[in-house]
Order: sequence, then C-alpha cells, then structure tokens
Amino acid sequence: MREAKKISVVVPTYNQAQYLWPCLDSIWFQDYPNLEIIVVADPSPDNTAEVLADFQQAVKTDTVSHAARLADDGTVIRAEYPRYRAEGRELVIFESETRLGHTPAYNKGFELATGDYCTYIASDDLCHPQMLSEMAGPLDRDEADFVFSDMFVVDDAMRVLREFRLPDYSFEKSFCDWYLCGVSKLYRRSLHERFGYYDNNYTANDHECFLRFALNGARFQHLPKTLYSVRSHDQRGQDVHSEASWKKLLAESSGLVEKARGFAARQGLLGDR
Repeated sequence: MREAKKISVVVPTYNQAQYLWPCLDSIWFQDYPNLEIIVVADPSPDNTAEVLADFQQAVKTDTVSHAARLADDGTVIRAEYPRYRAEGRELVIFESETRLGHTPAYNKGFELATGDYCTYIASDDLCHPQMLSEMAGPLDRDEADFVFSDMFVVDDAMRVLREFRLPDYSFEKSFCDWYLCGVSKLYRRSLHERFGYYDNNYTANDHECFLRFALNGARFQHLPKTLYSVRSHDQRGQDVHSEASWKKLLAESSGLVEKARGFAARQGLLGDR
C-alpha cells in the first residue's frame, strides 16, 4: 500500500492559551496517518508558553487506560496505552523572541514545512477528525490543487451558531461574488513555491494569496462536507479582529473582489450581474 503523503499543518498562535490545547488535540487525533504539526508562537501575555511545554511533555509521556477484560478471579484488568499516538506525527514548535504578527507567523510556519500538502489552522479553532483525510482525497487523485470544505461556527460551549455551506467552486462564485473559499482548506505546498507566500501587507492575507493561486491557474474544488469549527467568542474581537482591523480587511477584500471581476471580465468568465 502506498505511503500517505505528508501534510504540514501550521498553527500560528498569540494570546490563545485557553484554546490552543484543544486545537492541537483536534489536529493530533485526525485519522490521517502522516502529519507534521508546526506551531509558531509569538510571545504572549498569557500562559501560551506553559501550554506548549505541557503539550510537548504530554505527547511523550501521558498514558490512559480502559477496562479491557474480566479475569477468572473477578478482577477487572485494565489496558494501558499512550494517550497520544507517536507513529505518523511530527511536532515542531517555533517560539519567536519578538512579535512576528499574524501573516509573518503564517509564513514562518510554511517556510519550516516539509509536507506535500499544507494548511494553517487558527489556534482557537477545531478540526473535525476526518478533515484532512477527506480533503487529501481530491489532491491524491490529482483532481485539484486546492480543496476547501464547509464549516460550523460555534461558541465556547461548542453550540453550533451557524453551519456555513459554501458554493461549489467557480471563479465567479468564489472570488467575484465575494471571497467564498472559507478557512477549512488543504492545498499543495508547491503552490507557495510557485506563486509565493502570504503578503505581509494584507490583513485579508488568505483572500489575497488564494486569489493569486487562482489567477495563476490553480485548480480549486469544494468538498460539500462540514469538517471544521470556527470559534466565535469575546476575545475574537481583539487584535486582528478588532474593529479597525475588520474595516481594513473588508476594504482589502472588496478591492480583491474588484480585481477578480476585472480579470473575469477580460476572460469572458462573468455571467449576467
């Protein structure tokens, strides 16, 4: 059986200690067999450094057990095994001495990545267990270069606030109507080698980068399955999601939509609007 291609998962994190461990667990316990997890941690005012140190120790030493069988003498025999699987998992933690900021942190992670496929996961979000194996399928079959899926928006109690179903891919629907590729995605790392990394000048860095991929001929595919949960919480209104940053992001995305529409018009790709 052919060995599964390696997937690199970049987790940029800053001041998200309370969400970071569950995020890393949701990646570690994916059913995909070959993962490289790269955490890029900016120096944070919370206990992010302690969480990362504890997580590193836990994946090496933590054990769990369950009742496995009843002995002839009536004793319940428990089976003990490692809490975290070691096979097919690599953990890389880069702790920056100075604040990189969001986009440079993404780029640092992808510079360290060695996988065939890659993605980044916000450190307060959660991946559903089959996310990476489901999205790797179209890449393995060479049906696409970039795969994206539907997602939940959840609160801190994990109540589903909204299911976000995206349209099947077309350049018009995904880039000319609005940016509709979402945050649940997996793509070939070679796209960065061919077309560059995330632009440090953009708050809407994923929109700009993925539009650049599309303009250069990358093949996109929508997978109509809900494979990811985006957390909505009080702290999400801070930092990159502050009111000022949000206004900047919307302005940038509006400009990128106009750029996409101009390209589509020149290529005759726009329908009646």
